[in-house]
Amino acid sequence: MKGGGGSISFETVPPLEYGKIKVGDLKLESGVILPDVELAFERNGKRGGPVILVCHALTGSQFTVGTEQQPGWWQGLIGPGLYIDTNQYEVITFNVLGGCSGSTGPTSINPLTRKPYQSNFPKITIRDIVQSQYLALRQLGINKVKAAIGGSLGGMQVLELAIAYPDFADVIIPLAVTPYLSDYGIAFNVIGRNAIKEDPAWKGGFYSEEDRIAGLEIARMVGMVTYRTGALFSQRFNRELRDSETFQVESYLKYQGQKLSSRFDANSYLCLLEAMDSHDIGRGRHGWKKAIQHINAKTLLIGYTGDLLYPPEHVKETAEALQEAGKDAAYVEVSTDFGHDGFLAEYSKWGGVLQAAL
Repeated sequence: MKGGGGSISFETVPPLEYGKIKVGDLKLESGVILPDVELAFERNGKRGGPVILVCHALTGSQFTVGTEQQPGWWQGLIGPGLYIDTNQYEVITFNVLGGCSGSTGPTSINPLTRKPYQSNFPKITIRDIVQSQYLALRQLGINKVKAAIGGSLGGMQVLELAIAYPDFADVIIPLAVTPYLSDYGIAFNVIGRNAIKEDPAWKGGFYSEEDRIAGLEIARMVGMVTYRTGALFSQRFNRELRDSETFQVESYLKYQGQKLSSRFDANSYLCLLEAMDSHDIGRGRHGWKKAIQHINAKTLLIGYTGDLLYPPEHVKETAEALQEAGKDAAYVEVSTDFGHDGFLAEYSKWGGVLQAAL
């Protein structure tokens, strides 16, 4: 594996720690009290070193670094001698509230009914997710972090953290995200939601483990089209046929849909789509330009060319507004055919900038 410091051996990787933090009863933005909240986490790197909080995207998890057998979603960016150097930093990622990889969410048992929440899980917002992680970090004895970094849904969390708790992070690095989710982004979420809810197997959200939610597969296909650019699709598939009736691109999308549905819960997917729709740092704060005045952290915003959901010009506008407000902020634009998924690829193009910001 290669990164900012070249090749490494997994024999040199600091030991990973996995576990759960009991947050307790959590009062959501809606006023609902969610009982006995737990957050699952991955902890990696130098114990006692400066802490970096990594926030994951929609279908991500706490498995950021992972293992050689099961690589994490940011393996290659984070590790010994890499852009986020675990010989220097302690790196923590939580599975988000509402997720399905161990944190309290729709698949969890409701302690009041002793049955899974499923579609009875309460509506949550990005602010609820951030509050739960802040409380979990405090439970770990962490009262301040060196940096918070994340892309897409993860970037939403990073922005909210810097506003809700202005002195908690020295540096924030929001990737591929804007101050609010646009109507265009919400529109794609609507398509995904309807695909799931109109599936007969959905059963109002009270499906069994054996039920195949084809609507989730369709939602994932729609998402994949928005995450990448047309140029990348053309370059990769070039109208090639897999067989006499099926294009390679069709086969690819079906594979991605089935792959997600085999590992991700449909109720969690809907829960987190709604949370993304709620993303607006200016909500209740007199607009986003007023809200960013609460940010004290040094800020690096990174945009990716061809990003349909969070256009780089809007990411740049955020950085400029921070600068106008007298904040220490910078913007970097990465040229890529990966579009929105640029923050999950081609680390050599932008990892060094991230490393310098830290």
